[in-house]
Amino acid sequence: MEATDVTQKYDFNVVRWFSVATVVYLVFGTFVGVFIAAQLAWPVFNFDSPYLSFGRLRPLHTNAVIFAFGGCVLMASAFYSVQRTCGVKLWSNKMAWFTFWGWNLIIVLAVITLPLGLTQGKEYAELEWPIDILIAVVWVSFTINFIMTIATRKSSHIYVSNWFFLGMMVMITYLHVVNSLAIPVEMFKSYSIFSSVQDAMIQWWWGHNAVGFYLTAGFLGIMYYFVPKQADRPIFSYRLSVLHFWCLMFGYVWLGAHHLHYTALPDWTGSLAAAISLAMIVPSWGGAVNGMMTLSGAWDKLRTDYVLRFLIMSLAFYAMSTFEGPVMSLKVVNALSHYTDWTIGHVHSGALGWVGMVGAGAIYHLLPRLWKTEMYSAKLVNMHFWLATIGIVIYIVAMWISGIMQGLMWRDYDEFGTLTYTFAESVSAMHPYYVMRTVGGFIYFSGAVVMLYNMVMTIRQASREPQMHTATAQA
Repeated sequence: MEATDVTQKYDFNVVRWFSVATVVYLVFGTFVGVFIAAQLAWPVFNFDSPYLSFGRLRPLHTNAVIFAFGGCVLMASAFYSVQRTCGVKLWSNKMAWFTFWGWNLIIVLAVITLPLGLTQGKEYAELEWPIDILIAVVWVSFTINFIMTIATRKSSHIYVSNWFFLGMMVMITYLHVVNSLAIPVEMFKSYSIFSSVQDAMIQWWWGHNAVGFYLTAGFLGIMYYFVPKQADRPIFSYRLSVLHFWCLMFGYVWLGAHHLHYTALPDWTGSLAAAISLAMIVPSWGGAVNGMMTLSGAWDKLRTDYVLRFLIMSLAFYAMSTFEGPVMSLKVVNALSHYTDWTIGHVHSGALGWVGMVGAGAIYHLLPRLWKTEMYSAKLVNMHFWLATIGIVIYIVAMWISGIMQGLMWRDYDEFGTLTYTFAESVSAMHPYYVMRTVGGFIYFSGAVVMLYNMVMTIRQASREPQMHTATAQA
């Protein structure tokens, strides 16, 4: 799996910076999420300010957790694992630093423009055209550097995690470019070249594949490297991992239309998307089982290895959300679930449970290796695990109950054929669940704060250790 030349020097400094940025953005993104969740429970938290309104902060939250936290952990883990599995330095360390500063510039621009209301209004693609161009340039630099590092590898084999990273990079490049095609009319105002139902179709071709390739394939690249490394065991079935890869690459691109049932989109496209969505349960569960079964004969490690707990629990949420999504894509279920909080619960079971926990596990694995020290506190890692797990469960249970109640209230008719409940009554009924969601989100956010503290103390500890060794030697 890894090159045997342990004396090989790698370019890990950029990985260190990406790792720190990952945890900082996790705290920031989850804080904004808790804040806007509180706004839905208690509208007074809008503070009558357009810059702090839910409509402007919600895309800031999604961009922060997906592209700031998610992007940095993907880049940290990809740049780290590709060097270790290929036995060579990064093809261009300077290009890696360009990727780091360029990506963080994009995040800063998002933090400025989104609260100002400068947005295209497209899900997961809100940023305006100048920033979209910068995203494309930085992402392509990331991709080229990764590909060229593989091209200069010392081993003949390309490990499967690198295939997942590559699939993500290639797909996201053309998904982002095509969906972001627009006609600029001002410096921060543009109009999509697509219109009407075509715009919706292209948007959800991007929107679902941002989930499918960025948040699934990319993070599966993390899983296929870090689970075997943390467990100190080979992947359960390498053939299954390759099958998992190709099924995902060919299957996911068809799924976007299942977001558009009962719209002007041709009916057959939604039916096709739903059918393939159901078929995708098989490879998805195959990947989840592959990761979990890597612990065959070594399940006792979970008693003491708190980092491994993050990685294995993330696979449980991956299996759950990749079953729930296809079920929700069925038209009969979608008629109840669409536009409700059930969708929010599904998204967050994947985002917090799968993406958040496998990302945290990867960073916890990297920290002692990058700074050549022990974790400051294993107990805090365990505390973070339980705060994250409890927070997720409270959050998604609240949204499942709230969403199903919403769907049932919206479709309930009396004997005269009129709606039983007004929309305002359904909103009022959701209040206790919105409070519950805020509590769950706050618990998860607290875990992120614990992780940031643990990381800072670990780095400070590493910076003191050389001084301590020197003092001991002098004595």
